[in-house]
Amino acid sequence: MCPFAWATSRWIGEVEKVRRISTRWHVMSLAVLNDGRDGLSEDYRNFLKNAWGPVRVVIAAQELHGDQVVKPLYDAMGTLIHHEGIEDLDQVISKSLAEVGLPADLAGYASKDSYDAQLRASHEAGINLVGQDVGTPVVSFNGTAFFGPVITRIPRGEDAGRLWDATVTLAGFPYFFEIKRTRTESPQFG
Repeated sequence: MCPFAWATSRWIGEVEKVRRISTRWHVMSLAVLNDGRDGLSEDYRNFLKNAWGPVRVVIAAQELHGDQVVKPLYDAMGTLIHHEGIEDLDQVISKSLAEVGLPADLAGYASKDSYDAQLRASHEAGINLVGQDVGTPVVSFNGTAFFGPVITRIPRGEDAGRLWDATVTLAGFPYFFEIKRTRTESPQFG
């Protein structure tokens, strides 16, 4: 559901076309990250409440059908949410399960905490690579990890490769920690 994680995931897909990298997808969750935090707006609390459903379905699918279903299911859900603008998450889940050929009854896990321990463990494995004071996305490679890059547009082709090269260069310096500026636009996926 995070548009910034979605943009970064699409960028990584572009990088895979122009650089020799292999990606392993890992479940993280804004709902887990912000669970129990004070000071969140009512709108954001509602967003997080709804965010549990899709990620619970992804983690249940992973537990019951293997790691190879994570990326296709994430892609299907993200396309419906971020490109087609579908806000009905029950519809997103059911359409996505059908698209990737997973059993429809996995949708029931959206409202169950059956695999929350695995979800929390997966999230913690990612967030522990970078620390608790960040969000999503988290990218890990070559023995390092970082939050981001937070991008609002998806670079394509060699532009994606150059951003990857710069990211690898910065992350390779052991004393580099952060670059940040105020976002001036929301993610755009057109």
